[in-house]
Amino acid sequence: MTMRQPVELEKSYLLLNHGPVTLVSAAQGGRRNVMAAAWAMSLDFSPPKVAVVIDGRTWSRELIEASGEFVLNIPCRAMAEQVLAVGSCTGREVDKFANFAIGTSAEAVTQAPLIDGCVAWLACRVIPEAHNQRRYDLFIAEVVGAWADPRVFAEGRWRFPSDDLRTIHYLAGGNFLASGDAFAAGGQ
Repeated sequence: MTMRQPVELEKSYLLLNHGPVTLVSAAQGGRRNVMAAAWAMSLDFSPPKVAVVIDGRTWSRELIEASGEFVLNIPCRAMAEQVLAVGSCTGREVDKFANFAIGTSAEAVTQAPLIDGCVAWLACRVIPEAHNQRRYDLFIAEVVGAWADPRVFAEGRWRFPSDDLRTIHYLAGGNFLASGDAFAAGGQ
């Protein structure tokens, strides 16, 4: 069961600022897809904005350009195989949701689905920047909804009660790092 509680939009940058890999979900006209993306980051606090690189050849890119929205889903270690799988094939040829047993939930904020099993979600609306999108595959978007699993993110802080719930960082060649333990400078 996926647990989800709202995160204040002005604090949504905290969900991405440690650099986890993301699953980008998109939907348009009854079609949907999910892809892995390691190049995503927060840009601003109010209104909150994110940037993500979406290759121009992907089906997700087509859906995002058509709908003007997407969700950045933040998976955990327990989902590493699914992350690798959805990043290794195209949604043009396979229904990734059915093929890799990926559950979804709907939120009224966007058409794009929230991926079950993730530990955080940022619903985003594209801020059109045609030059950046064409030349750099860079999408800038406003965060219009944010949620986190309260077991791992509460009061603006990440904490990981089990290894399976740690966020992950993609290295290459099927290798990941899991987020470590948080600490305050000076040992506080």
